[in-house]
Amino acid sequence: MALRPIVKYPDARLRQPAEPVWQFDDDLKALVDDIYQTMLAAPGMGITGPHVGVLKRIVVIQLAAEEPKHVYINPVVVSSSTDTKRHIEGSVSMPGVTEDIERPASVRVHYQDVGGVGHTQEADGLLAVCLQHEIDQLDGIFWLQRLSPLRRERVVKRYQKLQKRAV
Repeated sequence: MALRPIVKYPDARLRQPAEPVWQFDDDLKALVDDIYQTMLAAPGMGITGPHVGVLKRIVVIQLAAEEPKHVYINPVVVSSSTDTKRHIEGSVSMPGVTEDIERPASVRVHYQDVGGVGHTQEADGLLAVCLQHEIDQLDGIFWLQRLSPLRRERVVKRYQKLQKRAV
């Protein structure tokens, strides 16, 4: 188990689609554990392979410390509700800034577990938001792309200010 460096915005890898996972072995389990430990240290409630520079379709989500972690390999949204919900989102790759984003209120996701077994899961609420956010990342859609150009520009300026203060 090792912490991995988090890829920071505006790194181009955050806008590249991730490749499917084909090997379900001990190396995958070790990678998932590294990604999970990196998410906990960030801190965050969701993280993907691309967030740590590994362009593989891996998502780890843990909504609260007392809940188990959820691991999704090769996840895809197979259906979503027509009703929508707004929620505050951000990214471990762009810490310190968040913005309100509208997404479908519920989704059905197909994925594999670390052993390669296929599953389908219905999700709503915060889990639905996180799944859509992280699957977007796997598809090369960084969360800022869900904002209007004006709101995106404002978030980027806030982030740049935070980065200047950190130096």
